[in-house]
Amino acid sequence: MVMPLVTKINDKITLIHLSDLDSNIYLLGKDTVIDSGTGSNFVRLYDILKKLKLDFELVKNIVNTHMHWDHIGGNGFFSNAKIHIHEKDALVLEKGDANMSNAAYFSGKMKPVKVAVKLKDGDQIFGFKVLHTPGHTQGSICLYDPKDKILISGDTLFADGVGRTDLAGGSEDDLSASIEKLSSLKIDKILPGHGEPVLKGGEKAIKSIVSSVDEEV
Repeated sequence: MVMPLVTKINDKITLIHLSDLDSNIYLLGKDTVIDSGTGSNFVRLYDILKKLKLDFELVKNIVNTHMHWDHIGGNGFFSNAKIHIHEKDALVLEKGDANMSNAAYFSGKMKPVKVAVKLKDGDQIFGFKVLHTPGHTQGSICLYDPKDKILISGDTLFADGVGRTDLAGGSEDDLSASIEKLSSLKIDKILPGHGEPVLKGGEKAIKSIVSSVDEEV
C-alpha cells in the first residue's frame, strides 16, 4: 500500500510522508515539527507546506525523536526553529558526528548545530510527555499525549514491529525494556517514525508486537 503524502491525524497533527527513506514528519499546528526527514526532498516538502498554507520560516520548534540522519537531515530547512532532542543524542548534533548519525548512508553532509533544548524523561513539551525509550539509540524518545491516547513513537515502535538495534547506540536489552514501558500505557493512536500510523487500537497492536518479539527470542 502506497502511503499518501499528507494524512490528517486530527485537528492538531498532520503526517507528511516524503519517501520511504525519509522519516515521517509530523506537524503540530503551524509552528512545530516532529522529525524532519533526510533533507533530500526539499522541493517536495516545500510544495506540501505551500499547499498547507505554511512555509519553513513559520516553524519555530523541531523535536527530533533521535539522532539518525533520516530524522534530522532536514532540520536546516527550518532556519527559525529551535532544536529539541534527548540529552544523550544531543552531542551527535552538536559535534556534527556523521558516523553516529549514519549520515553517509543517505549521502548527507553533517555540520555541527546548536541544540536549544536537551530533553529528559518526563519533560512536558507541546502537549506531550517525553518518554525516554533507549534501544534504537541511547537517546531515543517517544512523545505521549495521555488525554488523546496518542504516541509518537519515532523508531522505537512501528505499526508491526520494533526498531533495529544494530546501529550505533543500539541495544536489544534497552529496547526490550522500552517496549515493556510503552505496553503499560493507554494508547489508541501510534504515530511511528516510518510507515503507516495505527489510528485505533494502539494497545492491541503493541500487545501483538510484544508477543511476536517474545516468540522470536
